[in-house]
Amino acid sequence: MAPPLVEALGRWPGAQWLQGSGTAYLVVNALHILGIGLLVGAILPLDLRLAGFFRRVPLAPLVDVLARAAAVGVALALTTGLWLFTVKPGDYWVNTAFRIKLLLLALALLNVVWQHRGGALAAAAASGRVPTGMRLRALASCVLWLSVLLAGRWIGFL
Repeated sequence: MAPPLVEALGRWPGAQWLQGSGTAYLVVNALHILGIGLLVGAILPLDLRLAGFFRRVPLAPLVDVLARAAAVGVALALTTGLWLFTVKPGDYWVNTAFRIKLLLLALALLNVVWQHRGGALAAAAASGRVPTGMRLRALASCVLWLSVLLAGRWIGFL
């Protein structure tokens, strides 16, 4: 059983709009998928470069463009994901795959904060040298974001 606050999200006017309009739900869901695509499509090449693949590709321009694109994707995916959650908050709350997705999402976002702390990513981009810890966090990022994606797909099967 979901807590009353979670259930109350389903009565929010934005949730009721999505619940009553197939077109609105379709658009918000499509925007969620767009956000995920932008995030994963930007973060994987950047993380692979940081991990040591594609060494001939200069790092600075990739960081400049792909980190910002991934940030836009995260913002869009989180915003629309929260909105989609309000359509059936009680059902999602008790869904094991949803809870696993939230855990993985939290870990992925913490990894992002760790990777960017103190300007470390900008410093690596400027120098072209990627420390070992940053390489490992980049590999972890690949695994975490792909796991978030898979867990999200898993939600509909439970």
